Amino acid sequence: VQLQASGGGLVQAGGSLRLSCAASGRTFSTYNLGWFRQAPGKEREFVACITWSGVNTYYADSVKGRFTISRDNAKNTVYLQMNSLKPEDTAVYYCAARLRPALPSATMTVDYWGQGTQVTVSS
Repeated sequence: VQLQASGGGLVQAGGSLRLSCAASGRTFSTYNLGWFRQAPGKEREFVACITWSGVNTYYADSVKGRFTISRDNAKNTVYLQMNSLKPEDTAVYYCAARLRPALPSATMTVDYWGQGTQVTVSS
């Protein structure tokens, strides 16, 4: 599966952004999907993931209550709604896929990566 992320940009602290990741192929629903991020000088880290059905979601503690992951299998797209953004959320955000039932919850477990989209939060 090929993943194409979009929606990044520059936003002030406290603002919101919604990232999208469109997938190619007809097997979208066979993958659990996730988002990771990588700040300058830091390792790539898990942000959130969602099961193929959309029923179960998981979040890093740092974004819990502020970010929401969702998916639309009819549109082959996964979303990350980011609210109450903080300067420490500044990073390149990557979407990720892993063949179900396993979850893309760690960088070593991802089967496919999308290209990154830059999110910059100014203070």
